[in-house]
Amino acid sequence: MSERGVKQSRGEIRVGVGGWTYEPWRTTFYPNGLRHTRELEYASRQLTAIEINGTFYRTQKPATFAKWRDETPEGFVFSVKAVRYTTIRKALAEAGPAIEAFVQSGIAELREKLGPVLWQFAPTKRYDPAEIEAFLELLPKEIGGRPARNVLEARHESFHDRSFVELARRYGCAIVFTDSEEYPRFGDVTADFVYARLMRSEAQVATGYAAPALDAWAKIAQTFARGSEPKEFPRLAAPCRSRTPRDVFVFFINGAKERAPAAASALLSRLREKSR
Repeated sequence: MSERGVKQSRGEIRVGVGGWTYEPWRTTFYPNGLRHTRELEYASRQLTAIEINGTFYRTQKPATFAKWRDETPEGFVFSVKAVRYTTIRKALAEAGPAIEAFVQSGIAELREKLGPVLWQFAPTKRYDPAEIEAFLELLPKEIGGRPARNVLEARHESFHDRSFVELARRYGCAIVFTDSEEYPRFGDVTADFVYARLMRSEAQVATGYAAPALDAWAKIAQTFARGSEPKEFPRLAAPCRSRTPRDVFVFFINGAKERAPAAASALLSRLREKSR
């Protein structure tokens, strides 16, 4: 096991939640009396990654990203959700200035703690191969001197198309592995890392996901980390040729959000047990 991630060969599995400021967590996750200003400090020591979703609504200042970096332990990783003006627009091919402004907003201040950048399309955005390729051309190749890890989240069924998978693979972008009843599920590996967003947490289950589901996701994450592709996900295109180990990011998002930290902790416990 590495200091923060759960290591499987060379690929590391990181597990977390979306954000760290959520009122119900102050009774279900954070210790009583913990100051709100110390919630990130606490959460980052229980989990191994956090998806920053506040950046979807507005950009932050460089000093804010630096503060977040310094409040978290060595080896911790943030993923960053790109500001909505980059993706929630009529013409994605015209998003260049918005993408550039977002990339230059200060996210590089996260330094070695900057993980993937999530580009989430609107649920109403239909797949247009030419438009999507034009958008992919605009995505950053590096951020702060480090290779960029771009993740695409398509929410319209029209994206469930082989050519979309092939485009993502050509540009080295991951496609979100979504566990949701609302959005399309993709089973193709298209990058040198894997990014999953799990959205089925249930309020009546203490750990959000029942034990069998958590066991299954632990196995799936391990399979991805070893460089293989789980059979649980049907593919649209040919299997990825590379079988080298991959880093894996798993985030518990939405559903019964109050259960997300417990779900992430339960999955981490399973992965750590299996890595011994």
